[in-house]
Amino acid sequence: MATPGQWIAGARPRTLPNAIVPVMVGTGVAIGEDGFVWWRAILALLVALSLQIGVNYANDYSDGIRGTDDQRVGPMRLVGSRAATPRQVLVAALGCFAVAAVLGLILVLATQAWWILLVGAAAIAAAWFYTGGKRPYGYRGLGELAVFVFFGIVPVVGTAYVQTEHLSWPAFFASIPVGLLSCSMLVVNNLRDVGTDGSSGKRTLAVRLGAERTRTLYVALQVVPFVVAPAMIPVTPWAALVLLAVPLAIPPIRTVLDKAVGPALIAVLQQTGKLQMAYGVLFAVGLAIVF
Repeated sequence: MATPGQWIAGARPRTLPNAIVPVMVGTGVAIGEDGFVWWRAILALLVALSLQIGVNYANDYSDGIRGTDDQRVGPMRLVGSRAATPRQVLVAALGCFAVAAVLGLILVLATQAWWILLVGAAAIAAAWFYTGGKRPYGYRGLGELAVFVFFGIVPVVGTAYVQTEHLSWPAFFASIPVGLLSCSMLVVNNLRDVGTDGSSGKRTLAVRLGAERTRTLYVALQVVPFVVAPAMIPVTPWAALVLLAVPLAIPPIRTVLDKAVGPALIAVLQQTGKLQMAYGVLFAVGLAIVF
């Protein structure tokens, strides 16, 4: 039986900014449009966290039973390390998805926007089939695209919508840099595992591109958000606050360009998460002040 600490490590806390930041930014949009509803924002956050932890456990389960994690370099995996049985991890993943579904249903009932059910179902399906099923799309280099959609566009626009009950272009525009930063987390994670993933048949985008081009992609995903968000300055000058986070982007970019490999990239993952959180807070504040 895995210890509580091992279950927490298996949930991969360093990836949680992927869930937190989109909700913060979407809430910033809602505040700026005078549509903030605190309890809906909290429910949206819990939905996002449940999905993020659920996808982490689902990946742990699916990669573990395939043997992909037998030579894992990064954080521990519950199945791969034999700390927990595949069944236990599967139940944990499904439990997280169930929590997300129930909380999401409450938001649907509150807004009467029944189309959100389809979006929620798509999000859960994307979480499962990333590494699950017979033909996981994460093994075909499509993981970054899914992350951009479901940890960028969907949660930012969705969080703003369930509070304001209308779709707005600022929410869509704001979701772009958020999605790109979420993608950078996956890119550096896959760059770290490019050797073991390639040998185990997991054809991530990093494996397909090769290490050098993946490094270039990571840098682009770190830099472009600092170009996109300031483009909103004519509408909300406070969007320029995100530029205060630029110093946090320098260390991980430098490490990646210095051709760090394996365990050396674990620190980059942590630094990327810190940058993502700082950027998210600053962007949310900037959006909340004025449109």
